[in-house]
Amino acid sequence: MDWVLIGIAGFIGGALNAVAGGGSFITLPVLVFVGLPPVAANATGTAAFLPGYIASAWRFRRDIELPAGLNFAGIALISVVGGSLGAFILLRTSEQLFSLLIPWLILLATAAFVVGPRLLRRNKISVKQTAPQVAVPLCGSVVAGLMLFAVCVYGGYFNGGLGIILLAVLGLLGQTNLHGMNGLKNVISTLLTAVAVCVYAVGGAIAGGHLLLLGIMAVVGGYAGAALAYRVSQAVLRRFIVAVGCLMALGFFLKGVP
Repeated sequence: MDWVLIGIAGFIGGALNAVAGGGSFITLPVLVFVGLPPVAANATGTAAFLPGYIASAWRFRRDIELPAGLNFAGIALISVVGGSLGAFILLRTSEQLFSLLIPWLILLATAAFVVGPRLLRRNKISVKQTAPQVAVPLCGSVVAGLMLFAVCVYGGYFNGGLGIILLAVLGLLGQTNLHGMNGLKNVISTLLTAVAVCVYAVGGAIAGGHLLLLGIMAVVGGYAGAALAYRVSQAVLRRFIVAVGCLMALGFFLKGVP
């Protein structure tokens, strides 16, 4: 039964990541339910989604647009250092503390799903009003780098809701072309997740036996989700993900993590 649950979680998580994000809301609780310690469950789920990040980055490689004040080398360095730091902090976090943080982290990611699209729409309107042809950054390059670094540390630590948080931050940095933002988001996600997974592996936090099945089903779910994306509205999917996030957070608050 545990393997069936893991397979279903990987499939649904991969499908959600393909169409809107939020796959960690499914995989993390299931991995904890089947007996993995919370830190290992988080690390294993993140590792399982890495192939999807790589595929997405390759798919959108021609659409990448950089925010004003930052170059690709700087963004890559921020992604790698931030992801490494977040993963290292995770490995240094006790199981008890991470158990307490899980529902709050899920709520943070859920809030990002609610607020993120609104921030993007508002930023797009304000940019059009001030300069129809040019996306004007809202902060300097140093502040922009620090904002991205903070998100990358979060991604290396938890990864849940990373995509929508990155899109929201890129919108605050002045970007309005969604395809260009998606391209950069996928590259940043791939870089920080890849280095974080390496840190997890060195620290022995990844459950190899669970990872194989979870990863395979996440890839299968990703293909299915890509097809589903054309048939189901993003609004409906986002409402579903927000509902799942709230229910999972409530479950962890009420029952705790063993």
